[in-house]
Amino acid sequence: MQAIKKRKKYKKKRYAVPVTIIVVLLLLRMYLPTYVKGQINTSLANIPGFYGEVKDVDIALYKGAYVLDSLYLNKVEAKTQVPYLNFPKSNISIEWKSLLKGEIVSEIVMHNPEIIYVVEDQNLDSTTTDVDDWSKALTNIIPIDINKLTVKNGKLAYVELSTEPNIDLNFDNLELTATNLRNVVSKTGALPSPLHATARSIGGGSVRLDGNINLIKQIPDMDISFALENTNIVALNNFTRHYSGLDFEAGNLNLYCEVAIADGFLKGYVKPLLSDTKLIGKDDGFLGKLWEGFVGFFKFVLKNQKTDTIATKVPLEGDLNNVSGGVWPTVFNIFENAWVKAFTGKVDDEIDIKDALNQKAP
Repeated sequence: MQAIKKRKKYKKKRYAVPVTIIVVLLLLRMYLPTYVKGQINTSLANIPGFYGEVKDVDIALYKGAYVLDSLYLNKVEAKTQVPYLNFPKSNISIEWKSLLKGEIVSEIVMHNPEIIYVVEDQNLDSTTTDVDDWSKALTNIIPIDINKLTVKNGKLAYVELSTEPNIDLNFDNLELTATNLRNVVSKTGALPSPLHATARSIGGGSVRLDGNINLIKQIPDMDISFALENTNIVALNNFTRHYSGLDFEAGNLNLYCEVAIADGFLKGYVKPLLSDTKLIGKDDGFLGKLWEGFVGFFKFVLKNQKTDTIATKVPLEGDLNNVSGGVWPTVFNIFENAWVKAFTGKVDDEIDIKDALNQKAP
């Protein structure tokens, strides 16, 4: 009888230990999202000059993944509370195909993210904010190095609230894919990570960005091209009126750019083309019409008459702390386009990583 009682106690203890462990793990699993959410909100609250939080965190341990729901970041000193960053939904998970190669890295899919840079009359006595502060904080939220980034239906915007009317330059419908950011798939070239993006600009223009980058270096190397095509320049009137006093009644803007960076040295160009433009708005005053007429005269003199296009090509060259556009080459290119040849409406495909490597500063 005594032996039977001992066996029953032994069985109870034998089951009690695994049951206790399971209960503890379940409790930890239930508490984990709350803990992670608290850690993330602490990190966001400690960014100098900013305040932000995440609404909810969902964790799927069996997938090695979690979802950030409604993460935002605002500038504290801004008078207008427009989100600086707004990420409605971000899926973060282990990249399983890289795990099979022996690398533990993550992939991120961001749905409808928005980055809005707002310029306004801010408190000049406040601490100057640094992009590095919030970018490092967001990186710390993801404990594993990012190897693949996907953006779906994103938005980038530059807004000036101190102007009348306000300036709002934006890209929406942004689709971006960047892969092999941690060079999991080893490649012999200097730029192992391909980058591709498309978007729609203000004025209905189409945007395309292609290139390759190397994020492993402290100052990333890259070789990228950018094209903005068929933008209705009338949509930019708030910007052109404020900075040049010009109003457009009609016209299209195309913009092409190539940039290569190697060991901190940059080389490239920006090439804007204006076609079929018409100046002088009917609501302008006398001085406005006089100025626009003056500019319109020189626009007529300098444009290529066969293609009705005025264009220039601004060379960019220097270290990352001193990127400048050459004044005289720009003026020369205006006259070259007007009297010698028309610039082609495409990326020239003349800049690559070798240009930056061969001409980097000693």
